[in-house]
Amino acid sequence: MTPKPVGREARLKQGQKQRKELSRNSLGSFEPGKRKISALDTLLNATEGRVVRLLPEKYRRMSLSPFAFFRGGVSIMAADLGGHPSTGITVQISGDAHVQNMGCFASADGHLVFDLNDFDETIEGPWEWDVKRMAASLVLAGVEAGHKAPGCTEAVEAFATGYCQTLEMLAEQPLLTAARHIIRRPEKAPAVNQALKQAERATPADLLKKYTRNDGNGHVCFKPVEHVLWRVNATEKQAVLDALPAYAETLSPERRHLFHFFTPCDVAFKIVGTGSVALRDYVVLMENGESDPLFLQIKQETHSAYAPYLKHTHYDHQGKRVVEGQHRIQAISDLLLGWTHVGDNDYLVRQLNDHKGSVELATLRGDGLNSLASVAGEVLARGHVRSGDALEIKGYIGSPDRTIKSIVKFALRYAEVTNDDFEDFKKAIKTRRVKTTAEKQKT
Repeated sequence: MTPKPVGREARLKQGQKQRKELSRNSLGSFEPGKRKISALDTLLNATEGRVVRLLPEKYRRMSLSPFAFFRGGVSIMAADLGGHPSTGITVQISGDAHVQNMGCFASADGHLVFDLNDFDETIEGPWEWDVKRMAASLVLAGVEAGHKAPGCTEAVEAFATGYCQTLEMLAEQPLLTAARHIIRRPEKAPAVNQALKQAERATPADLLKKYTRNDGNGHVCFKPVEHVLWRVNATEKQAVLDALPAYAETLSPERRHLFHFFTPCDVAFKIVGTGSVALRDYVVLMENGESDPLFLQIKQETHSAYAPYLKHTHYDHQGKRVVEGQHRIQAISDLLLGWTHVGDNDYLVRQLNDHKGSVELATLRGDGLNSLASVAGEVLARGHVRSGDALEIKGYIGSPDRTIKSIVKFALRYAEVTNDDFEDFKKAIKTRRVKTTAEKQKT
């Protein structure tokens, strides 16, 4: 996005003008009656590039709770947001902003930071789409963690307040100072603290114990983990290894230099997350000597779920879309973040779980939900300031009370709709329209 060649006051006024496109009161409205097709049909149609025989596992994971359904059904929310008016103020949205897509990871200097950690759906879109998805996730995750409606409402208020306050603060800073803003205060939230401790423990050495064994000939190889990971055949393994040179070329020279010290040992197929289930996801074990392992994740990327609803920049490579989007949002990213292709499919490449920690729902009990909500607001605002125009968003928001109320209204309403959609989903499972009994897992 090219910065608009106008001064500060003009940019603030441009944001105010965008209220004509979508008023701050209307920001909180959502009517499922505007859907062109049902949520279930939208979900079942969103299978581009996926391994069909693994879809039952995706649907099984989605059937565990309304929040799990929400996590796996980003295509539903993309269609809902795309079918309603927007502010027209664009940023690089993460696209799948929810409480469990945040976590800790190690920066290039070894320090642990807290940030978004999943960018599969990233694309240039209206700033409020990220805000609405995160807000709705706080309600659904809050309920699953044991909170009643007042507690969830309070959490969304804390999130929206954190977003507005951080955005206003960063909008007044020198642009490059705001762009360098990093979140390193884990003591603010139990959920962040837990993610930090998990990240401190998550090392390649731990993955060796969890996912590998000695093959009897002095070599390390992957071991099968039921419903999670299995080795691939020789042909598929070679296809993945053949993709590594193209990936290396996407790294900067100094990072490529480090990567070339590692030698590949084995390849496995891994099922990850909820929304990503049935997409091809490979793990490559590499070594720089016996005591220095590296696990690379090579994750298939398809078009963003939001692409049909936006006039977006075309990407010939979806892995590149994700990498460039992540760099625009984050001040710090994975040292080995890149992209490649295997066969006809595009892939993102990154380290697997090296000093990474995620948010656990159990940590959202009590004060945990509220404290995480505030940090979530800071996380989204920082990304939007880096990739959009903070002054334009600030101009739209103005005095934040009305915007905060609208975000809360939307979150509560969308959580209700998601619960209804989840009930329809469970009925479809009972009638066998949706199958959740996975066959023997093969790629």
